[in-house]
Parts: sequence; C-alpha cells; structure tokens
Amino acid sequence: MSDADAFVACIERGGVVVFPADTVYGLACDPESPAAVAKLYALKGRPADKPAAVMWFDQARALEALPELGPRTRAAVEALAPGRVTLLVPNPRRRFPLAAGRAGEGGALGMRIPLAPQLQTVPLVVLQSSANHAGGADAKRLEEVPEDIRARADLVLDAGPLPGTPSTVIDLQRFEDTGAWSIVREGALPAAKVARALGIVGRP
Repeated sequence: MSDADAFVACIERGGVVVFPADTVYGLACDPESPAAVAKLYALKGRPADKPAAVMWFDQARALEALPELGPRTRAAVEALAPGRVTLLVPNPRRRFPLAAGRAGEGGALGMRIPLAPQLQTVPLVVLQSSANHAGGADAKRLEEVPEDIRARADLVLDAGPLPGTPSTVIDLQRFEDTGAWSIVREGALPAAKVARALGIVGRP
C-alpha cells in the first residue's frame, strides 16, 4: 500500500496521521469528526479554542470546496498555492467549524495546499497542525516528533528530513474588497516572494 493510500485509509477510519508536509512534520485527521479532532488536539496538548488549518493536496479540489471565494481571492490562492503558505480566507458559510476552535464564529478559514509529493494523490481535505507539543519546536525529522505523539498516532509516515521552517501565514480576509493583505507569521516563503506573487511591490 502506498503512503497516500495508507493516509486515506487512516483518515477515513477516524485516525490521526503523522505525515510529511513541505515544511515540517504535521498531524492530520478528518475535519468533520469530533472524535478525531479531539484526539489530534489531545496529542498536541493544544487549547481547544485555538483554530487549526485545513489542508488539501490539490489546488483545484480546494477551490472547488470553497465556491464562495471571490475572484480576487481565488486568484491569490492560485498565485500562492500549492506552496509553503497558510492562507487565511473569509469563511462566511462557516465551513469546517471544528477547525475554528471554540471561539470560531465563522471568521477566517486557514487553508493549506502543500507541495507534498508522497501525498499529492490524496483526494481528502484534512484538519492539520504541526506534529509537536503546543508551543514546542517544529519537527524537521520524524525522530524530532515527540515520542508520545508518534506512539499514540494511528499512522506514522516518514519522508526523511524536511526543510524545517513552518509555513508563512498570510491574511487575505480583506483582499477581495481592498487588495489588502498582511503576513501574520513569517515562515518558509519570504515576504518579498509573497508580494511578488500577489502583484504588490513591497509589504503592505
């Protein structure tokens, strides 16, 4: 069984996977399963009210799942993803409420579309977070994922060393109306490259 097939099988049965993204090792589960989301949060010791991102492994599937995104925002997604970014986009239909945390009132949806060759055929959307304890160091290698997380996860996939820098988080919530954007967290994709991709000179 390929890594992609094993990943799909585990997610579909409600499991939590340790997997290689294009930045650091992550945890993934079914975003519609309260039990799976609760297990992922428990593995990390993550506060229940802290949002998580959802991840697709194909740009077209991601955009198809979010038809309410306006043309300008969709163009921004197409310019930046797949890649080492997390995009905060408007979520007026309150999709994936389990990813919003207890404080979620619709608001933004964090979306990821990584360049992850082992998993590029995965047709699912997953809730994802980094494979570490809350506030802990990101894992560049599988052995850097805390031992208790690896032991309690339902599937562990190894792709060797990863780049090791988490994704750049970009807020696009006002992009549709005003073209405004901001970087919430500096990460793997430099701000200058974000600006170029969005057709903007310099940072906002």
